[in-house]
Amino acid sequence: MKKKLLAFFFLMIVFFSIGGYFAWNYVTSPTGSQKVNFIAAQSQKFTSGNFNFTVYRPENGVSEDVIYHLHARNMDDSIWNDDTYFTSLVQSQWQKSLTKPPTVVEVSYGSVWLLTPKNSKEESGLMDDLVARMPEIEAKIGKPRNRILLGESMGGLNVLILGLSHPNLFSKVASLCPGVYLDSPFSDFSTMRESLKRTGADPKIAFGVLQMAKTYVSNEEEWNSISPIKLIERADDKYPELYLSCGLYDKYGNFEGSEALANIAIKKGVKTKWHPLYGGHCAIDVVSLADFLATDQ
Repeated sequence: MKKKLLAFFFLMIVFFSIGGYFAWNYVTSPTGSQKVNFIAAQSQKFTSGNFNFTVYRPENGVSEDVIYHLHARNMDDSIWNDDTYFTSLVQSQWQKSLTKPPTVVEVSYGSVWLLTPKNSKEESGLMDDLVARMPEIEAKIGKPRNRILLGESMGGLNVLILGLSHPNLFSKVASLCPGVYLDSPFSDFSTMRESLKRTGADPKIAFGVLQMAKTYVSNEEEWNSISPIKLIERADDKYPELYLSCGLYDKYGNFEGSEALANIAIKKGVKTKWHPLYGGHCAIDVVSLADFLATDQ
């Protein structure tokens, strides 16, 4: 009888402990999201196969420039008007400062993609495809005075690849927390391990980035054709103006490469705004970014 009572009390303790755990998690879990107070831009979506783009224009009009926004991983061309994302903060800043912003073209090839010229990989060639589609896009929105590139994370890498490969097409490139590294995806294990130690990158994330890169390039030569560090080394003062930012504690390990890219760009005479930030992945200085995107050179 005593053993049964002890077993009963033990089960009751377990039951109330588990119940208390779930109750505490329920009470202490966030109940909502901080949303941005802004007037969403009017949008018009276009689709062609796996390529989608949405044109965004605010009600009070736009300037003669166009921003091509290349989104981050696991997002799509609807993100510009998301009231929990940094893009709504940028729009809010423009509205508060009474700035007439550029038209925004949100470009997407799906949730994960990398702009590369055509190479030995079947998935490659998206950069060639996007450049070829630009006349079609601009036939719908009107020929812009200036083209500006904006991207974050995966998109931050993509805008650097595109802007530094075709510098004659763009006047400005804003790259936020881009996937820029000093070492290539084809470095040996010890080199990669040292890179993880230096940058503080999360090994699981680094492995995912490595696998993504190898989906679109198959060797060192193909990687060097899109590596922003390699591309910036051939730059001159006629290259598009750069805005680069990254958080010191970026879990992707992007700070080291972004800072190196900014330093090389400055030495090459490229007009560059470098914003090192105290924060994690995709910490963004919205005010300076909004000003960069909407102010004439």
